[in-house]
Amino acid sequence: MDVRIAPSWKHYLQAEFDKDYFARLTGFVREEYARHTVYPPGRLIFNAFDQCDFEQVKVVILGQDPYHEPGQAHGLCFSVQSGIALPPSLQNIFKEIHDDLHITPLPDGNLERWARQGVLLLNATLTVRAHEAASHQHRGWEEFTDAVVHLLANQREHLVFILWGSYAQRKGEFIDPARHLVLKSAHPSPLSAYRGFFGNHHFSQANAYLQQHGLTPVNWE
Repeated sequence: MDVRIAPSWKHYLQAEFDKDYFARLTGFVREEYARHTVYPPGRLIFNAFDQCDFEQVKVVILGQDPYHEPGQAHGLCFSVQSGIALPPSLQNIFKEIHDDLHITPLPDGNLERWARQGVLLLNATLTVRAHEAASHQHRGWEEFTDAVVHLLANQREHLVFILWGSYAQRKGEFIDPARHLVLKSAHPSPLSAYRGFFGNHHFSQANAYLQQHGLTPVNWE
């Protein structure tokens, strides 16, 4: 499996790659790809880390599971491949960007344009079996992505962590708000968006914080 990941991340994550749990996880994932249809395509499992170097990360958005229908997942949370219809959560994210920043996001749901600006779009679980939501949870991915969040929180300063929904908030509950900006709200899914996601102004708050610390704001368009 030709997995792509930026060299800076390889350096920082090598200790995780060398752990027993990761060897077990790798074995499980290889077997799943051999026997089933699994998303994202194998080479894109670590796409979030390939599009955005460790030193370039400015904003971290935490998701939960990759999309599990054809053509959607490509290794970035909430993002879909170009030409694919926008899932409901992403539609709501774009609506909030429009209402918050008074700009109209591009209709393309491929968020690599954000990743290349330093937005780490990190799912807690990096793979999923087709049509079976949450099918690769509790196999080791969560331990790995917890380590990623700890690494960023401890090694970097003045990052923006965006935590939508209770799952993401639990995953980031240890982050020091004196060292980073931690933004929390309801999840953008249709089930919860009207319970605090809409109107959270996370995109303008993130950019204001970045500018306050001498960093280039993200073009969320």
